[in-house]
Amino acid sequence: MKIRSVFDGVELRTEFSKTGIDPKFIPIIWKHIFRNSNSDSDYCNWEWEKHVPSLPCSAYSFLRSNFKTPLSSSLDSIFHSSDNVTSKLVIKLQNGEFVEAVIMRYDTRLGKYGGEPRPGGLRATLCISSQVGCKMGCKFCATGSMGFKSNLSSGEIVEQLVHASAFAHIRNVVFMVGIIHSINKLHNDVPGLNLAVSLHAPAQDIRCQIMPAARAFPLEKLMASLQEYQRKSLQKILIEYIMLDGVNDEEQHAHLLGKLLETFEVVVNLIPFNSIGTLSQFKSTSEQKVSKFQKILRGTYNIRTTVRKQMGEDISGACGQLVVNLPDKSLGNANPLTDIEDLVI
Repeated sequence: MKIRSVFDGVELRTEFSKTGIDPKFIPIIWKHIFRNSNSDSDYCNWEWEKHVPSLPCSAYSFLRSNFKTPLSSSLDSIFHSSDNVTSKLVIKLQNGEFVEAVIMRYDTRLGKYGGEPRPGGLRATLCISSQVGCKMGCKFCATGSMGFKSNLSSGEIVEQLVHASAFAHIRNVVFMVGIIHSINKLHNDVPGLNLAVSLHAPAQDIRCQIMPAARAFPLEKLMASLQEYQRKSLQKILIEYIMLDGVNDEEQHAHLLGKLLETFEVVVNLIPFNSIGTLSQFKSTSEQKVSKFQKILRGTYNIRTTVRKQMGEDISGACGQLVVNLPDKSLGNANPLTDIEDLVI
């Protein structure tokens, strides 16, 4: 059996058991790989005995035979936004395909919580890829224009975190979950996660217009699934809502959204549309309309609502812009932003 990555935990445990190696050594292996994540030269000249001490001889023999280097992927390039708040990593997989991951830097001390200054400090969130391409076909998203190519293995997903850890201390990891039957499975498999749902419209016909895959996932069933998820998890749900001029950003849409969500414990995140050139005909909503939309949700329906700060647009690393593309941008300086994920705690 060929294992794509040493971080493919299920497969690695199976192979260790077959060869009589105690699986308890797997977390030790992973820990030492992460410890060396700030040195690409160590990966190029990797010696299992040197970099991961105190393993049995059979483990070293297995690792040397199956993994010449600890990572199956490599960092092809990295681009930093002009304000240095966002970094985009282009990662080459073993099969020659490319995926992208984005580091977003925040300051958790910004703003107040319960009327008091927030504790915390500087940290970073990593947005990772779970597939090469995407089959959802959302008309406002560049990734959807690639079509679906393949799923990543669990190890290839984790390796993005290893690469990113060389550039920032990552506290949060985010990626997409958009299938109704998988929402409750996610809670059962990995309880305690914060769930963010790409809603983007308060009515099924509009969702189908901008998200063709929504035809297979009726809004009524999605909301029932979220209700069950919240009943089990007792956690707030993040609602992602992209603002498209003249499509889903009118006052009537705000009222429909408010009525749809008023029985839930949610935080709505309004996302300004980021241009993806000729790949989409949509336009960004004006700041005035976004502000009015937010006031309706807050004032009429008492729904906590934030407006996402645009991050990484100049390196095609903003929300909806991820498609393998190599812009040439320089490193700059700016203060980190506050993060919506802090609002659900």
